[in-house]
Amino acid sequence: MPTAVLASGTTGAGARPAETGARPTRSPHLALVAGLLGFAVITIDVTAVNIALPDIRDTLHGGMAGLQWVVDAYTLMFAALMLSAGALADRAGARRAYVWGVGLFTVASLACALAPGIGALIAARAVQGAGAAVVMPASLALIRQAYDDPRRRARAIALWTVGGSASVAVGPVLGGVLTETAGWRSVFLLNLPVGAVILALLARVARSPRRPAPLDLAGQVTAVLALAGLAFAVIEGGHLGWGSAPVLTAFAVAVAAGFAFHRAEKRHPAPMVPLGLLRQRPVAVALAVGFAVNAGFYGVTFLLGLYYQQLRGMSGVGAGLMFVPLAAFITGTNLVSPRAAERLGRRTVIVLGQAILALAMFALVPLSADTPLWLVLVLLVPTGLGGAFAVPALTAQLLDSVPAERAGTASGLLNSLRQTGGAMSVALFGALLAGGGGGVGASGFSLSGMHTGLVITGATLCATTALAAWLLPRD
Repeated sequence: MPTAVLASGTTGAGARPAETGARPTRSPHLALVAGLLGFAVITIDVTAVNIALPDIRDTLHGGMAGLQWVVDAYTLMFAALMLSAGALADRAGARRAYVWGVGLFTVASLACALAPGIGALIAARAVQGAGAAVVMPASLALIRQAYDDPRRRARAIALWTVGGSASVAVGPVLGGVLTETAGWRSVFLLNLPVGAVILALLARVARSPRRPAPLDLAGQVTAVLALAGLAFAVIEGGHLGWGSAPVLTAFAVAVAAGFAFHRAEKRHPAPMVPLGLLRQRPVAVALAVGFAVNAGFYGVTFLLGLYYQQLRGMSGVGAGLMFVPLAAFITGTNLVSPRAAERLGRRTVIVLGQAILALAMFALVPLSADTPLWLVLVLLVPTGLGGAFAVPALTAQLLDSVPAERAGTASGLLNSLRQTGGAMSVALFGALLAGGGGGVGASGFSLSGMHTGLVITGATLCATTALAAWLLPRD
């Protein structure tokens, strides 16, 4: 679910400009525009690429596993590096970190556009994800420090949040139009002028202060290894077989890296993931819910991008337009959710949102190549409502469950788990689509695999719904 959450890092989530000694920008609105553009472009790149996947497959001949890695290489690096990107923004200063992140993302976008093969594209997507992980917290930190007045700052952050949600609507349509008219490479080339505009705006923004923030390199490396190993095992398990040597080795690497991560965090004087947070019941439940909600949303987005084009024979533009109503529901529900939480209580909203999203997964199970398109759009309504209803209340619940000085760490951890949920669902759906039997067309798209993935995701959401109802405190 692409609803924005406060990014990781103490500057991004907890500190105010008055507390950090930040100098005001020459125009705070320049910082806001730069932050909005950065958040928008890293969001659009996810949804736009989903629409371009069939064309990427036809050009680079990557197969289903290759398509999964095109999506997950970006998401996994985004998820893993998000844990320490906030600390980097503190150490380097928000503006400098933002320049680094935007620069890296832009160069990687050029590499994506020029990729001669699927392996080169996957590698460039991983570098893109690393840049996006820096852009996310640094953009929010830049906006926060640009506005001294709390009310103006709140409005600016609200615009930043809504801009991210609106980008979900723009992404599929833009991806479809660009893919149809100029080819899939233009989806990445579009990032170059946007990156140039952001860097030009940042040249007119005052420097940000630096603060001591220790980096947890051992924890960061083991987190990347654990997530990459798990993703490889799930993606390749559907192609090589779950008992194959590479898949079993990847599972072993993931488990070993997980233990090493736990040991590193236990020993580090300033761990990026304080283990004590994970032992707090409201925090643990919020992280599980965030994982499940994003698994549902990103899994369905990946699935439908292929469904519309491979099973229904729709053009990229047509497939992109099919996502517009979904994104409209997301944006509108984001605005309603906080008021609903005030009236009904956060726990009720979190539980209700998940239940709606779980219902959406099961409602999509009967989809076939002959399902009327109007019915597909109707069945997608709960997908747009559920996650967007739950996530704002979930974020507020999490931040109220931790001390103020831990707010940045907790929100960064939630962001990371949500991205991980999305990556794991893409890995699972792709493995099932390719290996679930009943293949359709040259791509081996499996209707039975699609149905199985939806049932698994729906069951996961039912489990986290029950956890939230049982374990979250009453308002």
